[in-house]
Amino acid sequence: MTNKPYIVLVGVDFSLLADRALQEAFRLASQHTHAEVHALSAVPVASSDPGYAVSVYAAVDATSLLDEAIDRLQKHVQQQFEQFAATRPDGNTSFLLISHARVDAAAHALVQLASDLSADLIVVGTHNPKGVERFLLGSVAEGTVRNARCPVLVIPAPREAETEALITPPCPECVRTRAASSGKEIWCAQHAERHGRRHTYHQSDRSGAGSNFPLVYK
Repeated sequence: MTNKPYIVLVGVDFSLLADRALQEAFRLASQHTHAEVHALSAVPVASSDPGYAVSVYAAVDATSLLDEAIDRLQKHVQQQFEQFAATRPDGNTSFLLISHARVDAAAHALVQLASDLSADLIVVGTHNPKGVERFLLGSVAEGTVRNARCPVLVIPAPREAETEALITPPCPECVRTRAASSGKEIWCAQHAERHGRRHTYHQSDRSGAGSNFPLVYK
């Protein structure tokens, strides 16, 4: 037997996507009788090293930055939790909420805190829903997935409605021209002037005499 709670760590950058990740962390925690949701806000520090993954507390006076970050994070997490609880009046919302702020690169802050807490799951958002490659997943999500020692749940952005291309119906005169000429003429007089030689077709012989292979166009 163990009394260890189910620990979910979620990255929060105050974006709508991070709110989706936070709401999912609440939902997952609500499915366990003993759970904690830890929210992390990473205060970025500029670095020219793409492999940056070291603490900078000794080099930066981060006290005021962290005080502001933790205060903002606590208020935001509480607001999001209240929205979640309002939609689940009869659900389990007794899990513990804990906020963290660190001066560090976001991906490293997430995986390090997950290790410190022995987290069961990291929840992180990605700004692109397609694929898992670095440039599609997003650098923070990719770095978290690559370096975490526990499972990582990646929350994609909502799928945007695809804009349909406007396709107009064929010209009735062109249709009649093709029918009357048995396909020898493609366009009506009006559109023949517009298209000119931009639509030309070259028919080759069938591939194999007596076969059912389709005609090959070049």
